[in-house]
Amino acid sequence: MIMDKISLILVIIGALNWGSVGIFGFDLVSWICGGPDSMIARVIFTLVGLAGVWCISLLFREREVYRESE
Repeated sequence: MIMDKISLILVIIGALNWGSVGIFGFDLVSWICGGPDSMIARVIFTLVGLAGVWCISLLFREREVYRESE
């Protein structure tokens, strides 16, 4: 599902950003967008948060197994 892939990409971006904040004290998203209070940064942070909520559903879904027909 395309929504799953987009959400995972956003969650990975968020995780890498939080990693850079934790290790280096540098918020890359805020730096690119002009500060943590800029509208663009807030939109990105909101999208990453919503993607994280969406990814919670991945924990509770049955995994579909695709097999090639012989």
